[in-house]
Amino acid sequence: MAPWIRVPMVEFVTGRVVRTDAKVCHIDVAGAVHVCAPRGKLFEGLIQKNPMAVGDLVRVDLGCAPSSIEEVLPRRNWLGRTASSHDPREQVLVANVDRMYVIASLGKPGFSSNRTDRILAACAWQGIPATIVLNKIDLAREDEVELFRETYANSGAEWIETCATDGRGVEQLSVRLRGAVNVFYGASGAGKSSLINAIQPGLKLKVGKISKYWDAGKHTTAHSQLIPLEMGGYVIDTPGIRVFRLHKLSPGELRGLMPEIVRFQRECRFPDCTHDHEPDCAVFDAVESGDVPPTRYGSYVEMLDELREGPATDGEFEDGSDD
Repeated sequence: MAPWIRVPMVEFVTGRVVRTDAKVCHIDVAGAVHVCAPRGKLFEGLIQKNPMAVGDLVRVDLGCAPSSIEEVLPRRNWLGRTASSHDPREQVLVANVDRMYVIASLGKPGFSSNRTDRILAACAWQGIPATIVLNKIDLAREDEVELFRETYANSGAEWIETCATDGRGVEQLSVRLRGAVNVFYGASGAGKSSLINAIQPGLKLKVGKISKYWDAGKHTTAHSQLIPLEMGGYVIDTPGIRVFRLHKLSPGELRGLMPEIVRFQRECRFPDCTHDHEPDCAVFDAVESGDVPPTRYGSYVEMLDELREGPATDGEFEDGSDD
């Protein structure tokens, strides 16, 4: 090469993943969304199912066609689950988040302690602060609400009671979201999209409004999507879920993820007590006395059994659509 010929330097820029599709990702770079294709090298030797997820920070090359994702920057946290009954790898759902909001309701759909407890355990494993949002509070009986409060009083999770239709709790929730990267996660129909619309009036999570932000055609609610908030910060709206299964924890690690169990397990006869069959188990005694809520203990035992059994059976990992 002649010494006077200069090779142009490739300049990569940093962006945030706001949506992932089968072959491309939508990357927010300084407020503009670009459709970028991940380089093949990102899939080489991949342990997890997906090399990137919504919320990931990536380095992209906007000077080529199509624009390309060259590098996924280290994550400070992520939420993952076992991908499927046919794929035991971890599926990363979201990354680099400040708080998880588990959206639940006591009406339709009914509250699932099991589903909620699994997500709380996964958040505790990754060090993600969690808040339970008990939505549709207008449809709940007072005794149901009181039982919920008693059950989660010592769970380590905060909770907010909301109603997207009459505005109860919406301002309280809105203040907490400002300036942070937040995730809304829960069952189909629990009211995730309704709450986001109440927080940011006029957004209306429909094709026209969101597509204007993507500048990249239509989308469906089958995808997680990162939505910028006018007040500052983001909300990641996720699809409704049916099953969330923890990925490759040991029974000993699971024991440390539920504060109620941690509170009593030091009094067990055996230091490595799993709290499901050993004699002189202080945790089991606490369940019988009512000091550990039976639904929380039931969730723990079910997750423990799954960790022992290994891969799930077919049909357990279908995602539903959102409300």
